[in-house]
Amino acid sequence: MSTAHFSRQFSATYGETSTYLMKGRIERAKALLRRGDLSVTEVRARAASRAGSEQRAGRWLPSIAGMNLTLARCFVQVHDPDLALTFYRDGLGLELRNDVAREGFRWITVGAASQPEVEIVLTNYLHGSPADGDVLAALVAKGALNGVHFHTDDLDATFEKVRASGAEIVQEPAEQPWGTRDCAVRDPSGNLLRIDQPPAA
Repeated sequence: MSTAHFSRQFSATYGETSTYLMKGRIERAKALLRRGDLSVTEVRARAASRAGSEQRAGRWLPSIAGMNLTLARCFVQVHDPDLALTFYRDGLGLELRNDVAREGFRWITVGAASQPEVEIVLTNYLHGSPADGDVLAALVAKGALNGVHFHTDDLDATFEKVRASGAEIVQEPAEQPWGTRDCAVRDPSGNLLRIDQPPAA
């Protein structure tokens, strides 16, 4: 929606203009300056840091306060459902939970036995025109889209099993600058999958 319409809807819903965050930040900055032990530059830096933290924590919209969301499923676009099922079930060891076909389309649901509440839907159904499918295929081929990330407690053993399944290897197990050790492979449709071993606690 437009900025003006959002502002009107926000005010109607919460009885407060959408500038309330800015007002709160200004008041906090004034309070810090009144203490007298921080410079204007230091106060500005604290304000910027807090604003970033609020947005990252998702506290900028009051409407989400108190919500308890958990991940249920994610979707992976595939061009050949049978190849995808073989890879995710036999190559990765995920369990098959559902397989629905209709008018040439498939919705295959798989998941890890240790996470019954989380599912991956493999589907060749695409909202939009055939041209949209071509664009998506091109993005996948370029590696511009990330797929699914998995955890394992034994990266080397998992990698060898996945490699033995015939998966396309993008990166062998390696230490990453962000503090994890992982590998990367592609599924038969070209989706990039990463598997990492979380550092020991």
